[in-house]
Amino acid sequence: LEKYISEISENLPENIIKKYDFISRKQAFYKIHFPKNSHDTELAKQRLAYEELYAINYHTISQKHKRFDESEWKSLPIPLDAELVKEIMNRIPFELTWGQKIALFQILKDMEKNHSMQRLLEWDVGTWKTIVALIAIIHAIKQSEKLWEKIQVAIMAPTEILARQHFASTQNMLIECWLTSHLLVWSTTASQKKTIKADLKAWHVDVIIGTHALVQEDVFFSNLWFVIIDEQHRFGVKQREVLEKWWGNASERVPHNLNMTATPIPRTLALTLYGDQDLSVISEYPKWRKEIHTKVAKNDNQRQEIELFVRNQIEQGRQVFWVSPLVEESEKIDLANAISTYENLTDIYSPFRVGLIHGKMKAKEKEAVMQEFVENKIQILSSTTVIEVWVDIPNATIMCIEWAERFGLSSLHQIRGRVGRWKHQSYCYLFPTSGQPTDRLRAMEQTNNGFELSEIDLEIRGPWEVYWIRQSGLPDLKIADITDLQLVSQIREDIEEMFDKKEVWK
Repeated sequence: LEKYISEISENLPENIIKKYDFISRKQAFYKIHFPKNSHDTELAKQRLAYEELYAINYHTISQKHKRFDESEWKSLPIPLDAELVKEIMNRIPFELTWGQKIALFQILKDMEKNHSMQRLLEWDVGTWKTIVALIAIIHAIKQSEKLWEKIQVAIMAPTEILARQHFASTQNMLIECWLTSHLLVWSTTASQKKTIKADLKAWHVDVIIGTHALVQEDVFFSNLWFVIIDEQHRFGVKQREVLEKWWGNASERVPHNLNMTATPIPRTLALTLYGDQDLSVISEYPKWRKEIHTKVAKNDNQRQEIELFVRNQIEQGRQVFWVSPLVEESEKIDLANAISTYENLTDIYSPFRVGLIHGKMKAKEKEAVMQEFVENKIQILSSTTVIEVWVDIPNATIMCIEWAERFGLSSLHQIRGRVGRWKHQSYCYLFPTSGQPTDRLRAMEQTNNGFELSEIDLEIRGPWEVYWIRQSGLPDLKIADITDLQLVSQIREDIEEMFDKKEVWK
């Protein structure tokens, strides 16, 4: 072993070793295997933990700076106009939270630079990230029109119904600001697609909102400078790159890129997993938003009381999501669970109509059922977790989750976030399997904050199970703790400082 240790080469920059007075890598390996005392072990762990996290974070940060370098002077610097921002915000019927304002400022400052923005906007469910993106869109187009010429903006969503929701929710503001927009999705008719694509190419449309239909070879942009990808983790890397790298963009420039996700992630993991982007976080809820009342049903009597309450709410005009878990080991069991729940709900809540969505259905079938739910033709929607990321339905105020103990806390919070977004008081009821402990689920009763729950979930299950890090290529860590926020933050500061000074790690 000593022979192998003697052949170990250094893998940290010399200035880092001096800054922290680290022992050499050879010494660290020797002391971790042959410690004379606890002090030897501590010195070795400090050094080896730093280098493990350094390697991971260096890779992601270097990817970000590579994109900056590749887009240098190929992106449009758009100066921040404070008066224009105020004018746009005055059109909004509510005041932005501090979290929204800070995220907006970070985005607009990024767009002032002469390289492409690479930013991830992370938010908790119900904190209204979309309004931040909309203000940034209007500011970018108006400011570019004033200084040069109007730019085009593309927004891509993972599902057609979500794209339609974005289109509907942005129309009033866009029209008030004299901006044109189109919706391009798979169900758009052939004649409509032809017109939309012609308008894009002829520079007759300012904002295009759509799904994967935006990344087809015959879709050409005249002046695309700003790309927004919602629920970015649901798109493949290649699909995102098509828009990010200006597919068919006659300007031959690199657009600013804003990715958005509604999955609250502990800060250490967000910095590490998405280190190739700058990070903005919105965790503050609007003042008018009511907390979702959450309760775990501990026995059959409590379940019956909840079922009666749900019927009362339906009679008052409200709607209900009723979710069953995915069982990865068996799609047949998954389907049987969803169908069984659907049949039980149909019996319990007659004459109200119950709908069914599960993963074996075709996309068009799911879209059709969801549309009926949106239109209140269906009062209860029995579903698997395919609704975890879907549309806002103001009238749906109750979320019931079967076999709740099978979900992680982060997943439960995401599903709960389908309700509680508008003026009506909303409720979430968790039904664990009989005899299953409910201690972990009580965290859902105690807080509506997704970031707090993500930390609890991380502590209980570990990063591999919570965020599928192993699938993303993150190596196993032998010494370091990926949840060590202080160390991760310090390492990232060291690396960013090195890139600012144009120092390259060899």
